[in-house]
Amino acid sequence: ARLYAARLRGERRRAARMADDARLICASGALREAGTGVRFEVEYFGEQVPAFVVRFQGRVRGYLNRCAHVAMELDWRAGEFFDSTGRDLICSTHGATYAADSGRCLGGPCAGAPLVALLVEERAGQIYYMGVADE
Repeated sequence: ARLYAARLRGERRRAARMADDARLICASGALREAGTGVRFEVEYFGEQVPAFVVRFQGRVRGYLNRCAHVAMELDWRAGEFFDSTGRDLICSTHGATYAADSGRCLGGPCAGAPLVALLVEERAGQIYYMGVADE
């Protein structure tokens, strides 16, 4: 029983730390499938940089709003990240295309370099930023 109680206390502490690290981005309803994304800022290597979330294949995906080719924002209008088919993310400046589900470079001047993925979580009708995926 003591071992179980100790394990439960550890799980509660981890959950509390996770809740402290979570930052609300928006309500779940703000993201439509392959629609307009929501922009926000995150700290990345000590700098405030633009980021975004979109909904693709029913899941919320988050990335730094920075083309892997040249550190320029992707969206051609605020929140417009998808190509005309609603399948891929596209850089409005140089036309690099990225898989919406993974950030993997699909073509163009990104030359195989992916987008920087973010850890995002959808729960209780809200979307939260949890950190940078590759830190």
